[in-house]
Parts: sequence; C-alpha cells; structure tokens
Amino acid sequence: MVALVVAGLTIAGAAGVRAPGAGLAESVVHKVECALGEDSACGSGAAEPALVRAYGRALAEEIRAHAPEVDYEAGMAALPTDFRSCRGPICGNGPPSGAVWLSDTGAPAASFVHVVDCRPGEPHRVAAAGVCTDERRGNLYLQYWLYYEDSSSLKLLQPALDRWPLDGGAFHQDDWESYQVRIGADGTCESRASSHQSYNYDGGIGSWLSDAGIFPRSAWDACTGRTFVSGGSHAGHVHEDGDPERPGGRRYGDAPLPVDGGAPSRWTPALHLKLIPIETLGGRARRTRFAITPPWKKLVYVDPEWKST
Repeated sequence: MVALVVAGLTIAGAAGVRAPGAGLAESVVHKVECALGEDSACGSGAAEPALVRAYGRALAEEIRAHAPEVDYEAGMAALPTDFRSCRGPICGNGPPSGAVWLSDTGAPAASFVHVVDCRPGEPHRVAAAGVCTDERRGNLYLQYWLYYEDSSSLKLLQPALDRWPLDGGAFHQDDWESYQVRIGADGTCESRASSHQSYNYDGGIGSWLSDAGIFPRSAWDACTGRTFVSGGSHAGHVHEDGDPERPGGRRYGDAPLPVDGGAPSRWTPALHLKLIPIETLGGRARRTRFAITPPWKKLVYVDPEWKST
C-alpha cells in the first residue's frame, strides 16, 4: 500500500502538479514509514540519514530548516540535480510551471551542502585551520550548492563577450551556484546568493558592478528563506520587493512564498530539495572534471565571508 501511494505521488511530482489530497497522502506515508521503523521518517523532517551521519542530528535539523525555496524565472526548464547521476539536459530539465522537484526523467532536485561551524563549544567543521577568527567567530555558516548542466543565457553573444570582465564565462558547460546562510551567535539569520563573480541580496541594475567582479561585496542581509534563479545564467538573489523578512525557518507544505505581484510560476519547495553533504562525497566524485571550479575548490568553501565566487 505504501509503495502504491509513493508511486502515485512520484508520478504527480514528475508532472510538476499536486494531486488532490497529495498532502494528506504524504502524511499517511510518513506515519506508516515511522511505524514500520523508518527512523529517517520520524520526528523532525531534518532527520535524514545522510545529513545526520555527516553533521549529527542537531546540525542536520538546522540545515534542513534553512534550506531554501528555489524560485525560477518564468520560462525556465532547468533543475538543480546531483551531478553524479545527472549531467545533461535530458535528465536536468523538468516541467515548466508549478511546484517542481523531479526532472522529466525522475531525477530529484538536489542541493549539495557544506558547513563551516565557528560557534564556541561546537565541533569546528572547517576546511582549514584559523578560519574562525574576526567576524566569523561565533557564526554558523550553511552553504547550499546547486548544480546545473550548463550556463547558457549569453550563448549567442559569446564571441562578443568572451573577454574581460566575463573572461570566457558567457557560456560554459556545468554551472555551480549557491545560496548561503549565516547564523550569528545571537541567532540572527542572514542570507545571500551567488551571482556571476560575486553575491547578491537584491537583484537588478544595482548589482551589475558586483556581478562583473569590479566591486565584489558580501551582500548579507535578513534571511528570506528563498533564492531567486535567473534563466540561463542561474545567477541568484534572495530578496525582491514585497518579500517579507523572515527568521529563516521553513514552512511545511508546497505552496510558494508570496511576493508583490503574486507567487512565482515555478518553484521547488524547500522540503522537496534533496540535501547532499559535500563532506561525505568520495574521492571519485571530488575528482569529477567540470568546466568551472566546483564548490570544494573555491575560496568561499574555506572562508565563508569571501566576497568573490
């Protein structure tokens, strides 16, 4: 019975639609799995085995709680996926509208996760010694890395733009973008999103110099619980007019957060974003050749306050 319900929900998810009563059905499946001894289905939705093994239960819950809703620009078909099993448009594209968390071939929307924990009294999960100094001290940093099969917004203009400041970045295979959260010692939650050569809070013309890498900026501001993704380039920002400040905690359910002018036309609910700890990736995965630098080779992976991507 559980398998039949799950199969029905999977088919509906692949189509990017919500079947009537789907939320109730998911709740039933959740409770049955828990009763059958599926520990990952019991208690908090953060109790995912991979996250718990990598970070412990308490930190796993923080990571799930702050995972973003991914809001896509109208007309997008791309989904962030697990590069180990999906590299290409056939498995990396999905339905064009609605709540979408499965690609056309059933690949789940995914985010790779990295933690830098500079809180006192906590195991310091850092990639290099001496990181937790100055303004980093006492903070918890959560990085959510989204992999797309290419970056193509300026593909037709590449011959004209394939020079500084883009430096060959007008079009490239493989694309890594990030949504990052900083939680202060007082519990203050701030977020930012990667955008071309630096980071954004708001999008628009005010971000162009930062995007070009001329004046990179940290761009931290109050958490909104979401990241807006631009078509083609997948450049991000985390706030738009009318988007209320939020403490960063997630809502349950699949409805998108509102903004002025209504809800986004296409989004991945935070609860349906598969979270994969980068710390648990094996050597083979880390040796994967990408056309651009993967997260674990970026300076911001080591220093979470870095202003360039």
